[in-house]
Amino acid sequence: MHDKLRKLAAAIGLVVPLLGASAAGAQDKVVFQIDGNVVPFYAPLYAGVENGFFADQNIEVEFLYAGASDILTNIAAGNVDFGFPNGDAVVAAAANGLPIKVVHTTYQRGIGALLAKKQSGIRTYADLKGKKVAVTSLGSPNYLQLQVGLAKAGLSIDDITVEVVASGAIVQTLQSDDVDAIVFSELRKYALEAAGFDVTMILSNDFLPSFGNVVVTSAAKLAEEPDLVKRFTTAVTKSYEWVIDGHVKEALQISMDKYTPTWADQMGTLTTAFENTFVVSVWQSPLTKEKGLGAADFDAWQMNADILAEYKVIDAAPKAADFVVDPSSIE
Repeated sequence: MHDKLRKLAAAIGLVVPLLGASAAGAQDKVVFQIDGNVVPFYAPLYAGVENGFFADQNIEVEFLYAGASDILTNIAAGNVDFGFPNGDAVVAAAANGLPIKVVHTTYQRGIGALLAKKQSGIRTYADLKGKKVAVTSLGSPNYLQLQVGLAKAGLSIDDITVEVVASGAIVQTLQSDDVDAIVFSELRKYALEAAGFDVTMILSNDFLPSFGNVVVTSAAKLAEEPDLVKRFTTAVTKSYEWVIDGHVKEALQISMDKYTPTWADQMGTLTTAFENTFVVSVWQSPLTKEKGLGAADFDAWQMNADILAEYKVIDAAPKAADFVVDPSSIE
């Protein structure tokens, strides 16, 4: 049959897709590099792939993982198509002149936090003087948050001892008292409490209004392939909408079954974290109620950049409009 179709197509000058040809073969294949490791906190994206939301947009996704600064370097160099780094790292990259564009402000606020055991006596950033504090890398957004928090308390990095610990082990270093505090994700407070620890938490967003994970691409890709970028952000939005619309447990189950099986025993804690934090105040905001998920708050982005510059974390504040794009404006 395939030979007959070829002959017919040649005879009448048409290009006819062969019967049985895979629809996936025609999909745009993209590499999506995510901040950190394979963890269930990215369950909406995993569910989006498994539910066919990306396929519906004619996109096939390959997930890779790296630190935020490496992701942004790869985006700027064209090594990957899309990235999912933390917003603070994006501002630092833009300040350094990297040609990157935020095309979907997925997390409407930052989720970084300083976590310490209550028995440590650490209640404020001023209490960190002389203490040992862990971050995942010196290029991480949490390290930027630590610097600003210390500066606001009249301290500097020189007043503490900084330990670099991989994201998969950083919570354990606090549990075992190898460090006095960690600057990481507020969501890990749930895990620490589930393990029986009383925890002090200082939200970075309270002194450094910022954003958690956001979708980033290169300026070149946005200019040259706006249709692909639009379809990709549409799939991201649909993925998160599905979870918000009452499918937290289903999304986490997809993650456990196919991506993060070693987390299966934490399903209860993760469900609580998703329902009480992510769905309520991280993925949604008054702005998203008006403009849809991923909407860009340019004033908040500019405030973040200005604060980072004020406390000398970056040399000068880039203009938000130069590196942030609202998904609704992509045509």
